[in-house]
Amino acid sequence: MAVDLSKKQGDLYKDAKSFNFGLPALDVSVAFPQATPASIFPPCTSDYYQFDDLLTTEEKSTRLKVRECMEREVAPIMTEYWEKAEFPFHIVPKLAALRIAGGTIKGYGCPGLSIAGSAIATAEVARVDASCSTFILVHSSLAMLTIALCGSEEQKQKYLPSLAQLDTLACWALTEPDYGSDASALKTMATKVAGGWVLEGQKRWIGNSTFADVLIIFARNAITNQINGYIVKKNAPGLSATKIENKIGLRMVQNGDILLKKVFVPDEDRLPGVNSFQDTNKVLAVSRVMVAWQPIGISMGVYDMCHRYLKERKQFGAPLAAFQINQQKLVQMLGNVQAMLLIGWRLCKMYENGKMTPGHASLGKAWITSKARETVALGRELLGGNGILADFLVAKVLILISL
Repeated sequence: MAVDLSKKQGDLYKDAKSFNFGLPALDVSVAFPQATPASIFPPCTSDYYQFDDLLTTEEKSTRLKVRECMEREVAPIMTEYWEKAEFPFHIVPKLAALRIAGGTIKGYGCPGLSIAGSAIATAEVARVDASCSTFILVHSSLAMLTIALCGSEEQKQKYLPSLAQLDTLACWALTEPDYGSDASALKTMATKVAGGWVLEGQKRWIGNSTFADVLIIFARNAITNQINGYIVKKNAPGLSATKIENKIGLRMVQNGDILLKKVFVPDEDRLPGVNSFQDTNKVLAVSRVMVAWQPIGISMGVYDMCHRYLKERKQFGAPLAAFQINQQKLVQMLGNVQAMLLIGWRLCKMYENGKMTPGHASLGKAWITSKARETVALGRELLGGNGILADFLVAKVLILISL
């Protein structure tokens, strides 16, 4: 086409559009029909050593119902919401119906799962979508567990039933702009006043914070200089939470900045069991086990995706699965998943028997995460150019698991 240089740039753009440029993108199944995207999630092929044999009937049932829900309800929409960096609130009732919120907590409408059952549920959610698993982990294994372990009987009865049903949602605010891994040095202050406490400070990277009905806030007691915990309700005067923009990982998770400007908390909403940072560690000890199962689930999903992709995608007249270099990478991924499952399961059993130390939990979490990084990196190699598309899952978790 000859271009008339006398035309304005806007006119040239209109001409280009008339020649079928600037049209909406093709659906990935049309643009790349040789492999199935993650919206139709692959069957689970990553349990090669039959980990199911170690589970109780109840744990197997939990695993199956979570897997079915995630594949049916979340997989078809996760790429859209990841791209928009929005949370799909319409799936919350589906997640509530699974009865996994509250995990191991007994009573108060909570499911009272075994720690292995709760961990497996975490993995099955993460297998399909890491953002959804983070949403559940923050709500259940941090916020709800803090109330269960450190709250008064009245607080447990007041808050846990609706949190277990996901009728109300929660966040857990420890991290501050100046204090991440050095969280015990936090400087948000709690000052005693008549009838309660006044909180002043700032929190950052708090998942679920922009929509939470209940916020667990940790602050330094101005009298004792120790860390205390408080239950703050949404819309409390002086409280604001704004979304952190421009994330390239966990894009569906609504991480936020929380500002506390003279926020009043009544005495009945101070958590009586949080009187120092050591009390916070009681919650973190359990949550580390749950968090260790998130990369297990992520790695399972990446392996399942790559296993199907290599069988469907053909080059040089044969499926990619026929080439030994690809087989070697797939086998390495599969071996990693088996080892990760067994380390995670052992952590659960040690916790149940009262033998798990913070060192056990930290080593397990660190080692599992290192193997997950390796597994996801191999998956990125196996998918070639499609490895940078969220449609094929691996790209979504590559940045996350590298952190």
